[in-house]
Amino acid sequence: MNLVGTGRTADVWALDDARVLRRYRDGRSAEPEAELLRHLHAHGFPVPPMHLVDGPEMTLGRVGGPTMLHALSTGGLDLHTAARIVLDLHALLHAVPPRGPGEAILHMDLHPDNVLLGPDGPVLIDWCNAIEGPPGLDLAMTAVILGQVAVDGPFAEGAAAFARPFIAASPSLLPHLDNALAHRAADPHQSAAELAALPRAADFIRAAAG
Repeated sequence: MNLVGTGRTADVWALDDARVLRRYRDGRSAEPEAELLRHLHAHGFPVPPMHLVDGPEMTLGRVGGPTMLHALSTGGLDLHTAARIVLDLHALLHAVPPRGPGEAILHMDLHPDNVLLGPDGPVLIDWCNAIEGPPGLDLAMTAVILGQVAVDGPFAEGAAAFARPFIAASPSLLPHLDNALAHRAADPHQSAAELAALPRAADFIRAAAG
């Protein structure tokens, strides 16, 4: 197997041209995520097809195409189109009926590195943080993630240019911003630098929202 992706909690290995294996490093069961993917797929939301679950491992259909982040970095996608795709994915996701009493299904980690630009359109991956709640919280979390990059690091200028039209088009995120910041601050996988950037990210978001 070839390692084709690694995140904060899981690694992704290519099994062949059609399948990948996603494995949680902490050994947790992949079944809750698999159940959510089945539900989303049944309602027409673009997720990778799910084939098999075995403990912390999940076999998924391989999506041909780059991440949105890669396409942005190479000039294959412009910032405003990318921001529109992210907004559209939020809207489509929040229209899927929730499985529990929550208002909507929230991804809570929807950013350009979790969007694959497949041959049939964008596909959203990495659902380990998904919860149910108000759609504005999901939008606010995306704004926080973008805002952290926009105020710190070598990709700040591009992240800011991406984030501003997204934030301006998402006024419903502002009432949920403090909650999103608290969620992000409580994430044990955040680095010290990422945590330190949160207050400046909040200021950036409020300024971008006007």
